Amino acid sequence: MAALSPDAILLTGRVAVVTGAARGIGLAIAEAFAAFGAHVAVCDRDKPSAELAMTLDVRDHVAVELFAQAVRERWGRVDILVNNAGGTFHAAFEQTSPRGEQILIEENFTQVTGMTRCMLPMMGTGASIINVTSSEAHQAAPGFALYAAMKAALESMTKSLSLELAPRGIRVNAIAPDALQTAGESGVRERMLARPLPYDPVRTPPLGHLGLPADAAGAAVFLAGDLARFVTGTTVHVDGGIHAAGGWRRV
Repeated sequence: MAALSPDAILLTGRVAVVTGAARGIGLAIAEAFAAFGAHVAVCDRDKPSAELAMTLDVRDHVAVELFAQAVRERWGRVDILVNNAGGTFHAAFEQTSPRGEQILIEENFTQVTGMTRCMLPMMGTGASIINVTSSEAHQAAPGFALYAAMKAALESMTKSLSLELAPRGIRVNAIAPDALQTAGESGVRERMLARPLPYDPVRTPPLGHLGLPADAAGAAVFLAGDLARFVTGTTVHVDGGIHAAGGWRRV
């Protein structure tokens, strides 16, 4: 391998696909990829904006195949795939209906497997797959048990795929964000607290402040490019120290 240079951080000319990119972490990642020189294709249920953008539900396999076809016709390859789309709702396990359970499974796991299968034939040596999981993949999440289970499944699949795809030179990693200032994160924090507090001891990380979607985007830029050329099968925790802290909390 050649020695690294400052240019190794750039993604110039690479083709990146980002799901769930209309807002929040997905939007920040798509914008960062474009800023670092990549061609970016995005999809979301709400209308996204990028060089190639499609409005679709990632659980719709036919729509995903059409999206993959559009990417193939435009560029003929995929160098970076970020499986960011996902979602949850607060509910006790015994109060979650079978339909609600199926929605959580499809929205947080099987749509990732479907998107990855569609994009893999266009990926070759040097390509990077980045799965966006969550801190809840690594800890208990009362009220979000099924969501956490699916994120844990995605974490496990990330490791297995990293070994399956290593002979093809394709790296597979994950980002586990938490305590970032997004609309979804704010709603989760409110539901996890019994009452509002001026200082949130449950979700404020050891660094003492919340992060931004751009912080997750920074990790994605690293994992997508040559700076991470020997990194695969791992998770980058973008959470201000929450994973490292375990049960420890600032007071």
